[in-house]
Amino acid sequence: MNIPKDPNILFSYINTQLRDNYSSLDELCSSLGADKNEITQKLSALGYRYDEDKNLFTAC
Repeated sequence: MNIPKDPNILFSYINTQLRDNYSSLDELCSSLGADKNEITQKLSALGYRYDEDKNLFTAC
């Protein structure tokens, strides 16, 4: 499955998927064949970090 390349769209897409379908970022990446480091780096560049307790990306 292709995930969005644009970081702003990626942010929205990943958080929606985490909220609706996955219990963790690891589970999402495994299921979609996505690179966790690539996702976290792209979103980190926008000022977001993954919060494991909330299971979503939030502003730093």
